[in-house]
Amino acid sequence: MRGPDVPAKALDARALAALAANPGCRRRAILDGAGVDKGSLADALGSPSVFGQSQFAFVRGNAFEARVKADGGAELLRLVREKLDRGAEPPAGAHVPDLSATGPEGRAARTALALREATGTPGAWTLLDHPMLALDVAGSPAFLEPDAVVVHPDGSWTVVEIKSFPMLDGAADPAKVGAAARQAAVYVLALERVAARLDPAPQVRHRVLLVCPKDFSNLPTASAVDVRKQRAVTDRQLARLTRLEDIADALPEGVCFSPELPAEELTAAVEAVPAAYAPECLSACELAFHCRARSRETGAVTALGRPVRAELGGLSTVDDVLAAARGEAGDPDDPAVAALRRAAELRAEALATAGAGTNGVAGCH
Repeated sequence: MRGPDVPAKALDARALAALAANPGCRRRAILDGAGVDKGSLADALGSPSVFGQSQFAFVRGNAFEARVKADGGAELLRLVREKLDRGAEPPAGAHVPDLSATGPEGRAARTALALREATGTPGAWTLLDHPMLALDVAGSPAFLEPDAVVVHPDGSWTVVEIKSFPMLDGAADPAKVGAAARQAAVYVLALERVAARLDPAPQVRHRVLLVCPKDFSNLPTASAVDVRKQRAVTDRQLARLTRLEDIADALPEGVCFSPELPAEELTAAVEAVPAAYAPECLSACELAFHCRARSRETGAVTALGRPVRAELGGLSTVDDVLAAARGEAGDPDDPAVAALRRAAELRAEALATAGAGTNGVAGCH
């Protein structure tokens, strides 16, 4: 599906969190599952995306992460103990295992082994730097790489997210914290799959550590973030995703999403997979501009947002909504149709009253 000699784009936790937030989008599911680079695809379709991290932010984030993990992760482990495990012994000379291996499968196996060994060594702190975790998504494995996982002296595991946005006076941008929490929830789910294979299964903590620069400096500070809600939502949404084989079976024979294809052929291939566009996609998907344009062309009510779409029931286009409001179509017993007609009546009354008031004022003059 990617095209000949096109390397697969890895499915990361950010993409999984976005996919779980919009489980009805078969287009994103099949493209992510097939490892298609949606940014290149959007460029080829003539709807380039502005979604993603700038090069400056990427470099700044890497520099900050290196500082947090310097000296064997001493500062990072101090923050973990301070925010999550004050009763534990202060970390000194924590173990940092080598997680290198061939390929993502090898790294995931090496990570699982390191977690098993660390859990079996009570009383010690262990820091796993960029471990590799595997998570089944719609029948296809996704390999995820959190910034760090810490094994506490009691054998429990904590996910660590390191971000370059600042914490000002102890608080960060709520939208960015929310995005980080959803991403961390995916890592928690993947860690739980690893823990379930051990006997006894260690505890995967649902409070993750979010590490950010303090105020306007490059000094690290941290906050404990409870991701139980995000974990439950993500788990439920991922379980609802249609299996990739089912989506692929419904596609035309030989469909391909290579950016090298002619524009018309590529557009036809993309349009062969149903999408579920919503305005929220603009901050989470590289194909959002393309899907928004198609949604507007067809008059789909999804372009107005998920809450509006939910209120309109079986009315799927703007034309359907307007016809129902005018009494030209729709079942009068349908609550959505009844509400639309009542709204149209109130609007007509308001306009009539406003018109009468204007005429009265004109008459006085």
